[in-house]
Amino acid sequence: MKAQERTPAGTALGTSALHLFKVASGMLTEGDRLVANLGLSSSRWQVLGTIAAAQRPQPVAWLARDMSANRQNVQRIVNDLAKEGFVEFAHNPHHRRAPLVVMTSSGQDVYDKAVRLGTPWINDLAKGIPLADLEAMQRVLTVLQAKLREEFPSFST
Repeated sequence: MKAQERTPAGTALGTSALHLFKVASGMLTEGDRLVANLGLSSSRWQVLGTIAAAQRPQPVAWLARDMSANRQNVQRIVNDLAKEGFVEFAHNPHHRRAPLVVMTSSGQDVYDKAVRLGTPWINDLAKGIPLADLEAMQRVLTVLQAKLREEFPSFST
């Protein structure tokens, strides 16, 4: 059976994906360094950010879906954050076995500190890249996320 050749668009996306992996790895590594003194990691920071961005408290499964992450990994991180006192669990009136995750005041404080540390770094990283290019990248990534969710339902769980 002859292997299917990539289209020009497939080749471009494949090459971009490799660059995206490298960029994501670098950003996670730098994020870990930035927030280490706060008792956070990039993963913990991301979970706190997802909780902060939510309109209302959500169960872990919903947080994982919003992050396009594995529910079990998010559960482990949320449990660690709870042990640190950054989040707590609240009764979920809609699902007895899926408590809501609520950020505590110390969680909000540490998240705000992380954002203050990250803001100059992300601004410096964006320096010299035309805003139109960054906005185009955001649109493409949004479309790719939607396609992944549509084609692979497990992507968002």
